[in-house]
Amino acid sequence: MKAVVFLGEGRIEIRDYPDPVPGPDEVIIRMKASGMCGSDLHHLHEPKRPEEKIVIEGHEPCGVVEAVGASVRPQDAKLGDRVMVHHYDGCRSCDQCRSGWTQLCDEGPIVYGGLNGNGAHAEFMKVPAHTLIKLHDGMSFKSGAAVACGSGTAYAALKRVDLAGDETVAVWGQGPVGLSATLFAKAMGARVIALDVGVERLDMARRFGADILINPAKDDPVAAIRDVTRGGLGADKAIECSANATARTQAIRATRTWGITCLTGYGGEVQFLSSDLILRNRSVVGALTFSKNLQSACADFVMERGVDVDALFTHEFRLDQAEEAYHLFDQKKIGKGVFLFD
Repeated sequence: MKAVVFLGEGRIEIRDYPDPVPGPDEVIIRMKASGMCGSDLHHLHEPKRPEEKIVIEGHEPCGVVEAVGASVRPQDAKLGDRVMVHHYDGCRSCDQCRSGWTQLCDEGPIVYGGLNGNGAHAEFMKVPAHTLIKLHDGMSFKSGAAVACGSGTAYAALKRVDLAGDETVAVWGQGPVGLSATLFAKAMGARVIALDVGVERLDMARRFGADILINPAKDDPVAAIRDVTRGGLGADKAIECSANATARTQAIRATRTWGITCLTGYGGEVQFLSSDLILRNRSVVGALTFSKNLQSACADFVMERGVDVDALFTHEFRLDQAEEAYHLFDQKKIGKGVFLFD
């Protein structure tokens, strides 16, 4: 099979691998859609990788069950099932694993697609059967790929701050995760303030239902948010998706008393004064993707509310276009991309 690997220092190769064979508790997925995620760029620009550290990229998998191991129960997976993958495994015994949060495994997780396990930018993917989540019949493979990481992360972040329909939420960064947060927050009934320095991304946020657009390169976002919120008190909740240190500080300071800010953008620093929290009883939390149950709940929400997750994707690629796709993605010349398979 053909598969995409990152060699570090921005280099990409398409390699030939043997078709995978399932172990007793494993399944083989014939890929139908494999999304591109902003965190892929961290892996792309790592230092040169030794050969033994190179893995197949892609952690937004969606496809059809092609083969099942001898110990896999029919209720867990059978040939032809349309599935997403929760792209982690762990010890399966600790409290985190047993609650569906395998990425937080006390013994250290396996992360499929970019860290220490082979991922979805390939014709086939081998995973443990317990990582599978059935795809709704009316849900596209593209939507399933989005929910499998970027959009699912946004949904989990909104749940982390317990967003209510009568609240105002400010979303910093309108990339794939931020746009998903805007889309879902509107579907939850909230008032959404979308922030980004990119005009194109703010235009997308408007199309996705954002009530107010703010460009922090042109206006002080903290002051602007206070200007449009009741009593000048600030947003009820904030979701920070840019991984920008300045944006993180602004997101905290733009919330009202008892406000909650959730950080989802990975890497970098956050700086704030203790008084930023203490004098307003604010909270800052983090969100690392989602549990298996939350991934399933996100897919249910998409179907029940008719959320157009497919609209997040601006470009579709074949696997052999991986180098071009990631060059465009890295240069922010496209929005969310996806590799599609026949």
